[in-house]
Amino acid sequence: MSYNMTNVLGILFANAHEESVPELTAKRTMASIPIGGRFRMVDFPLSGMSNSGMSRVGIITRANYQSLLDHIGMARPWDLARNTGGLTLLAPFGRNIDTGLFRGKLEALYSCLSYIKHSECEYTVLSDCDLIINPDFHNLVEAHVASGADITAVCHTDNYTEEDTREASCFNLSADGRVESVVINRAMAGKRTMDLNIYVLKTSLLISLVEELVSLGKYSLSRDVMQAKAGELDIRAYEFSGFYRRICDLESYYQANMALLDHCNLSKLVNSERPIYTKDRADAPAKYGFDSSVKDSLVADGCVIEGVVENSILFRGVKVGKGTVVKNAILMQDTEVGKDSAVSNIITDKNVVIGDGLTVSSSESCPLYISKGRTL
Repeated sequence: MSYNMTNVLGILFANAHEESVPELTAKRTMASIPIGGRFRMVDFPLSGMSNSGMSRVGIITRANYQSLLDHIGMARPWDLARNTGGLTLLAPFGRNIDTGLFRGKLEALYSCLSYIKHSECEYTVLSDCDLIINPDFHNLVEAHVASGADITAVCHTDNYTEEDTREASCFNLSADGRVESVVINRAMAGKRTMDLNIYVLKTSLLISLVEELVSLGKYSLSRDVMQAKAGELDIRAYEFSGFYRRICDLESYYQANMALLDHCNLSKLVNSERPIYTKDRADAPAKYGFDSSVKDSLVADGCVIEGVVENSILFRGVKVGKGTVVKNAILMQDTEVGKDSAVSNIITDKNVVIGDGLTVSSSESCPLYISKGRTL
């Protein structure tokens, strides 16, 4: 019999790993980073939870969450605007005497234990918001229940570079898929099983772990639970084989967006079986001038294009002037590029203005980032 997903609580960590992309998170959370022309990072795990039938989701914030609040609104796009359950934004308070903010995920969970207890859900799914991914949480929970494991951790096995694993956790697995040990933040090239920071466990076990470890001054979920208790708890690996990209720096953000220009990747991520929902700005369709040309690009609604756009991602409301050439670029919402300009290998944040007759370029390995609201 299929498990009733209304009995599963979802917890998202909005600010996890935001220190890895300070350019993009100076005024927003990791969860609210724009991606793929129309989405925010939170849309992926949140849509996955909604598609699986989960009806209670809490998002733990820490700082810079005004844009997240604006994006989420009443949570109607994800069918989580409900009188009972639905979506809840959770306060960013912890046990840190100096700041009052939590230091890690265990303290973050401790700050909202009353919410977790009052949900009365049998299981809890925990997820970060640094992955472009479309997981099937229903299959994940059913696999966890069937295995009888204490914790099931989503992972992906691949050939990784040292840079890939430098700020990540990797599992050493037994033949039956049990996590025997966890290696954290160690640069290791080769075939590795990477932890994707998506877990499912019984809510009662989660509460017990949080209360026990926080009382001992522990605050890290990866170090104090996944690594320290790998020999004590039955932690099973759940291999994810679909398309995903992890945002761990500005270059990975750029490359992840560029990967979405591949139709094969995009169709694996966004499909009719498990749609990705997002806030609708209700813009008019994109408008193309008589002399415009667009190739191999994603163009959102509300754009006005009079020049040439190639291999680029244009968010809502972007304007490209006549005679201008845009290549290999990510132009966020309401960016304006004037006439007779040339831009390539750049990332513009929201509301950037690039004037007439300018050349602004960089390299794919080190894309130029232009901060929100700047005028060149």
